[in-house]
Amino acid sequence: MIIRNITENDDFGAIREIYEKSWKFAYKDIVPMEWMENRPKDKWGGNILHNGRTEIGAFDGDKIVGTASFGVSRWEQFSSCGEIVTIYLLPEYIGKGIGSKLMESCIEELEFLGFTEILLWVLEDNYRARRFYEKHGFICTGDYMDDNIGGKPLREVMYLRRK
Repeated sequence: MIIRNITENDDFGAIREIYEKSWKFAYKDIVPMEWMENRPKDKWGGNILHNGRTEIGAFDGDKIVGTASFGVSRWEQFSSCGEIVTIYLLPEYIGKGIGSKLMESCIEELEFLGFTEILLWVLEDNYRARRFYEKHGFICTGDYMDDNIGGKPLREVMYLRRK
């Protein structure tokens, strides 16, 4: 397994597929499936490499099986923090330590950039992800924001890790 930066030469279609399959697996009982099923393929993964974040991928040979993105916090009140924005895997690669490798790479890079605090946001009902983040030293801060995905009101909670 190789973890490296995503480049213009990588298959953005494969990256979008990771986002789509990961969402449909992880959020199947949280986000309305109809919304996920009807989401245009080009909307998964956003504007890859043109969103102001560093994006990395986990590669099994030539196949990209996971992706993560990070950078300076997108939130003005937390501008001194680094932020892990995404970590997604193809469902068949979950539980094999690849998510941990992506997480460790994000943390290492953000600490190298000088961040002593790293935050991330997670859907409140995504208990599997919350356990994963806690395993990696993140603590729920009590900060939250209300969101709406696919017409369903949802809450995101913030996790923070201090060096």
